[in-house]
Amino acid sequence: MSEMRKALFGAALSAVLVAGTGAGTGVAAGAGAEADLAHHGHVSLWEGRLGVWLVSENHGPADVSQATVRLAFSAPMAGGQELPPSCLWSSDRVVSCRTGELRAAGVADELALDLRTVGRPDELTVDIRTVWRDGVADANSRNDRHHVLVLATGDPYVF
Repeated sequence: MSEMRKALFGAALSAVLVAGTGAGTGVAAGAGAEADLAHHGHVSLWEGRLGVWLVSENHGPADVSQATVRLAFSAPMAGGQELPPSCLWSSDRVVSCRTGELRAAGVADELALDLRTVGRPDELTVDIRTVWRDGVADANSRNDRHHVLVLATGDPYVF
């Protein structure tokens, strides 16, 4: 387990309120601060398995101490599946994950999910979006919101 994940393990996803430090290349987050969060990666569906690979970035100018990305699936996932320490199940169709600190011009560690679906759907959709960014504004939400149609071909569908 990475040091960053160990540090984030105990925090409650919906209650994390950590002030930005102002260290690094960005400015400290605070009232009126703005950052540009983006999520990119790919999704694959094959034989009742769903793989999601996601990288979160901050194009700045402010640092973001924490953010939460929500992955919502059009088909239910099988119960009893373990998630990475930074994620939790919100329902059988929704996973919410902390990004960790995102410094301006910085990138978070890759998030990888390997999930089982209920049954073997021929296709499903995945909605990816930032749902919380520690009070920092993001005027360019086009790059942190994606709607991906995934066919059960095993091919990677890039977002």
